[in-house]
Amino acid sequence: MDKWDSRFMQMAHVIAGWTSCFVEGRSIGCVIVKDKRIMTTGYNGAPAGLRTCRERGECMRRKLGIQSGTRAELCYAIHAEQNAIIQAAKIGVSIQGATLYCTHQPCSVCAKMIINAGISRVVYQEGYPDEFSLRIFEEAGILLEKFDPAAAPPVN
Repeated sequence: MDKWDSRFMQMAHVIAGWTSCFVEGRSIGCVIVKDKRIMTTGYNGAPAGLRTCRERGECMRRKLGIQSGTRAELCYAIHAEQNAIIQAAKIGVSIQGATLYCTHQPCSVCAKMIINAGISRVVYQEGYPDEFSLRIFEEAGILLEKFDPAAAPPVN
C-alpha cells in the first residue's frame, strides 16, 4: 500500500457519505481509478428516479428480516461498485485494467461485474459476509487487497 491507496480509500469513504441507504452501517463508497486518475465513483443507493430507502422511511431488507450478504435482489439500492461500473458505461469511460477502491469487500454479484468490466485490482477496507466472492476473485486472478488504515502511509 502506498499514499495513493490511502488517498483513494479516503475518497471512497467520502463517497460513502452520499448513500441513500436507510440502515446505519450500510454507507458504502467506491472509487474506480486508472493511472492515478479517478474514472468514476459510486455509492449504494436507489436507481435514478426511484424513491430511496431514506425517503421511504424504512429498509425493506430489515423489514423482511433478510440476512446481510444474502438475497441482494430484494433491495431498492444498487451496490456502490455496481453504480461505479454503470456510470463508467454510461459516460463511455474505459475501466479496463483499473483499480477499484471500496469501503467494503464486494459481494459475489459485484465480483462478477468487476471481473467482466476488466478491473484488475480491488482494494477494500471492511469485510462482508460473502466468502464466495473471495473464491471468485481468486479464480479470476484479480488482485484483492485488504486496506489497513493503521498500516497505511499518511496521505500528505
